[in-house]
This record gives sequence, structure tokens and C-alpha cells, in this order.
Amino acid sequence: MKKTHLMTCTGAAALILFAPNVFAQSSVTLYGIVDTSVRYLTNADSANNNQISMGEGVETPSRWGLKGSEDLGGGLSAIFKLENQFQLWSGKLDNTNNTLFQRNAYVGLSSNQYGAVTVGRQQTPFFDMMGNIYDPMTVGDYWQDNWVYNPVGPFLFTNSSVKYNGHFGGLNVEGMYGFGGVPGSTGENSMYGLTASYAVGPLSADVGFQQNDVSGKKFNIVNVSAVYAFTSDVKFLAGWLHSQDNTGLADLDMQQAGAPVLPRVSPNRIDDSFYVGSTWQVTSPLALTLAGYYDHARNAATLDGALGVGINYSATVLAEYSLSKRTEVYGTVDFTRGTGAFLADYPGRNNQTGVAVGLRNIF
Repeated sequence: MKKTHLMTCTGAAALILFAPNVFAQSSVTLYGIVDTSVRYLTNADSANNNQISMGEGVETPSRWGLKGSEDLGGGLSAIFKLENQFQLWSGKLDNTNNTLFQRNAYVGLSSNQYGAVTVGRQQTPFFDMMGNIYDPMTVGDYWQDNWVYNPVGPFLFTNSSVKYNGHFGGLNVEGMYGFGGVPGSTGENSMYGLTASYAVGPLSADVGFQQNDVSGKKFNIVNVSAVYAFTSDVKFLAGWLHSQDNTGLADLDMQQAGAPVLPRVSPNRIDDSFYVGSTWQVTSPLALTLAGYYDHARNAATLDGALGVGINYSATVLAEYSLSKRTEVYGTVDFTRGTGAFLADYPGRNNQTGVAVGLRNIF
């Protein structure tokens, strides 16, 4: 018994001595963003009343998350991410289906040489590229500066998906497949997406395709985007988005809250959207962003129950001032106007002007 006790103590001591080396190879990080704004908006309802309200930030919804990695040796690591989104002004989860980790919930393996493979609920390759690099507003949060993305909005994240992300010199390749999970049909409710971007000198360009199946009906989007850095402080961004929707969801998802009820939805809506923008780091704390969006819709649902064309356009100016490395204040002004089928997307008159100020802290 004494010998066994001695061996147990010796083993425990060895484990304690060895533990710092084990834990040094792993890391878990708590991170997040808290962001909210006060916004004035014209023509906010069917009576064309103006509105002052507190709500989400202009670019970054509030979130918190956990991410971690474990070094497995040989340049291979195990990785995971759990990321939540919430309403700072109300404290509620920012979704209607009570999803705790609506932004990301995945685990995977990452290789320094071959890239990363992850599985779970994840951002699509399209959202990765547009939100992180190629859209001047990083896919903004106000309807007036993100409406171009509303048709693809329900498909920016995918459940039950496997994703690959690889970097090879200036080339970045991402691919994703989402399992539909429907017995007897591997394609129903599935998705797949691919992007390829290449950076050379001051120019970076991206092409991508994504297809989502909804109960056997398809939504497709193609994008071509580019960023050119004139200097380290001044960048120009431009792109084209082409979407085709057979699900009928695009007509509904394009609408603002309070917009009129549509008599019918289109079985084959087609949108061609263009955007241009510029970011300028004026001084160390001050950054300016200019963005303009234009969309031409065909076969879109109209208020009289027919299908027709429509044009919508918007312009946004955003000024951000850093108080520290983690905290900034910002102000933004935007204008948007629609005609034709886009009249169905406004609660009142077919134009709106918004002015907002906000505060963001990153931790």
C-alpha cells in the first residue's frame, strides 16, 4: 500500500510539472463587440413620419464569442469558434428562433501548409469575402446601406456545413457545402459556395458563386469584386452582384419593416447590383468611407400583384474616430430611393434619409 501511494504521488507530481507545457500549447479567447447607435430616419412608416430610435450599429452588430486552438504538432492545430449576436439596446438575442450562437458554431483542423477544414454552422465564403475585404460598408446593418444584400441575407450563414479555407501565396480559395438533411434527397435544402481571390501588389480581386436550395427551389448569386490600394491610407472598391431567385424569398427579404404586404412573390426574380466605394484613413484616429449602391431588378413582385422591373440606389458617408485602439465614435449619413418594383420595399414614400451617431467598443 505504501508503494502504491508513493507511485501515485510521484505520478501526480510529474503530471503537475508537465501541465504547464500542455496548457502552453492551447489557447481559448473571449472576444466581442458592443455597438449601438441613435438614428434619425425620414419616411419611417406608412404615414411618412420621421423616427428617432436606438438600434444596431452601422457596420458591426454586437456580439461575443469564444475561439480556441490546440497545437497538435507538425503545423496542425485543432480549432473552434462559438459566436453569438445580440441587441445591445435591449439585451435580447438578435434573432427570432432563439439561436444562441447564430453567427458561428464550428470545430475543425487547421494546417499551416494545407489550409483549414471546419464543420458546423458557419459564415459562407461569400460573406467572408464581402464582409471582410470587398464591400466598403463591410455588409452594413442599416437597410439603407445593406439592401443590396437582403436577397442573400438568409443565406449568409449555413447550418450543418463543411468548409475549406486555403491560402497559397497571393491566392485564397474557400469552398463550403451545407447538408440538406432531407431523407431521399441529398440536394434539397443543401447549399454550396466557392470563392477565389488573388492579391498582387495594390490590387486584390475576387470571384464567387453560391447556390442555396429551399424545398427544391434555387437561389443563386454570382459576384465579381475588386479593391485597389492607391496608398496604405486610400482604397477604392467596386463590384457586381448577380442573383436569381426561384424561391420567392427575395421579394420578401428585400422589404423593410412596415412595408406593404405583397399580393404575390416572383418565381424568378433577377437582380443586377453594382457598387463603388472608397475608404480613406485621413489621420491616425479619423477614417472616412464613401459607398454607393445601384440595383436593377427584373421579374420582381410589384404592389399591384404583377411582375415588373425596378431600380433602387443609395449613397452613404461614414466617419469613424478612434478614441483608443478598442473604442471609437462614428457618424453616418445615408440616402436611398426606389422606383418600380422597389416601391414595395418602402413603408411610405419611395425615399429615405438617415443620420446616426454611435459608439463601438471591441474587446
